[in-house]
Amino acid sequence: MEMRQVFASELEKIMGENEKVCIVDADLARASATLGIRARYPERALDVGVAEANMASIAAGLSSYGFIPFITSFAPFATRRCYDQIAISIAYARQNVKIVGTDPGISAELNGGTHMAFEDVSIMRTIPTMVVFEPVDAIQVRKAMPQIVAHNGPVYIRLFRRELPNIFTEDYEFELFKADVLQEGTDVTILATGIMVQKALDAVIQLKTQNISAEVINVHTIKPLDEHTILASIRKTGKAVTAENHNVIGGLYSAISELTAAHYPVPIARVGIEDEFGEVGTINDLVTRYQLTSSAIIEKCLKVLEK
Repeated sequence: MEMRQVFASELEKIMGENEKVCIVDADLARASATLGIRARYPERALDVGVAEANMASIAAGLSSYGFIPFITSFAPFATRRCYDQIAISIAYARQNVKIVGTDPGISAELNGGTHMAFEDVSIMRTIPTMVVFEPVDAIQVRKAMPQIVAHNGPVYIRLFRRELPNIFTEDYEFELFKADVLQEGTDVTILATGIMVQKALDAVIQLKTQNISAEVINVHTIKPLDEHTILASIRKTGKAVTAENHNVIGGLYSAISELTAAHYPVPIARVGIEDEFGEVGTINDLVTRYQLTSSAIIEKCLKVLEK
C-alpha cells in the first residue's frame, strides 16, 4: 500500500477513536489521500484552499481549543511557505499541531525544483520543540501514528507518498525517539533516513564482499536524535557515513556532525544533495543525477575507512 494511503487510513481510524483529532488540507486532499476522510468526518476535515499560511494558523487556533490538528501539503508548501506561522503560531505558542509534508526531496519527480524540498528538515529542526520524523515504510507509518498523536507538541512528518519496500515486519516494535539498528557491524556506521535506508542495506551486502562490516541505523527521528544508540555505534566503529534525500547542509549529516563534534569526533562522510536545487525527472533519473545510490554509499564508506 502507498505510504499516503496508510497515513490516511490510520488517521481516519484514530479520528474514530479520538474526537479531538482533525485534519486541515490546503487543496491537496486528493494528492495526500485524505479526501475520503471528509465523507466520514465532515466536521473535522477542513479544506482552506491554496492558503498554506492560513492552514497553519487555523490549525494553531484549533489546537488552542484542545483539538489535535494534522495539516497536510506537499513538503515545500507545508514547511517553507508557512514557516513563520509554524514557528510563531504553532511552536512558539506551544500548540499541538502535526505537520505532514509529502513528496520530500527528489520524490517530487516531474513537479520539478519548485516542489522539491531539499531544505525542509533543516528549517524545521531549527524550531524549538519541533520533532522531525521521516518514516521508512508503510509499517512504520502505521506504528508511528498513535505515538505521534500521543506526543504533546508539534511534529513534522516527512512523508514519501508512494509505495516503498518494507524494511520491517508486523512484529516490529516502534519507538518514536529510538533509532533502529537494522544491521550490526564493526567497521563503519551508516546512518540513513527515508528512501536511503534501503540503499544503505543494499550497500551492506556489497561491502561484505570486500570484508567490510557495516552497521546500519535507521534514523527515523532526526530531531531529537537518539543520541545513545548513535553514539554507541560510532564509538564501536569509529567512522560514519550519512545518507539522506535532503541537502547535506542542515539535515541528517549536519545533525550527526553536531552530535559527534560535541561528544565523540570521528571521520564522517556524506551522501545527499550537495547544496543544489531540484530539477524535473523520474525518481530513477534523479537518484543517479544526485548520486543517492547504494554505490555512492559504498564509495563513501571506502573513503572514510581510509582515514
